Amino acid sequence: MRTQRQVVDYSLQKRAVLRDLLAARVGRYDVCDASPYLKNAARFHGEATEERCPICRSENLVHVHYIYGDELKQSAGQARTRAELSVLAMTLREFQVFVVEVCPGCDWNHLVEQYLLGRDGLAGGVAGGSELEAVSGASAPASSTTRGRREAQR
Repeated sequence: MRTQRQVVDYSLQKRAVLRDLLAARVGRYDVCDASPYLKNAARFHGEATEERCPICRSENLVHVHYIYGDELKQSAGQARTRAELSVLAMTLREFQVFVVEVCPGCDWNHLVEQYLLGRDGLAGGVAGGSELEAVSGASAPASSTTRGRREAQR
């Protein structure tokens, strides 16, 4: 997606969990503990992948996208499809997306990545100003500068 930014990848953490499982430092029931809500979200809102489950190796993993943000109000914490994320990214200023992989067979689940979406990413990363102001060196009015400081303190 065009506005995707500040991506955090959790693949190293996933490898560490799988390494602990193979070394018998954690049990299978400790890592295969998907809640019924997560399994339902995977069934109705998830997107199937070509990647096999690292635990049971019989099912393909499903990615579930959860959204959080101030502008979402009652929709915060809901699972959304990738198509819905594209629409939200053009209508909302900024929100976070958490991608969780789930195995429908053995209940393996793990956070895959986290990133920001929204219209604020279209400005080219300049807080409180347009791309033209960034190129020409013109300063933003005092009100948008103060707003940018307040947003940075959050």
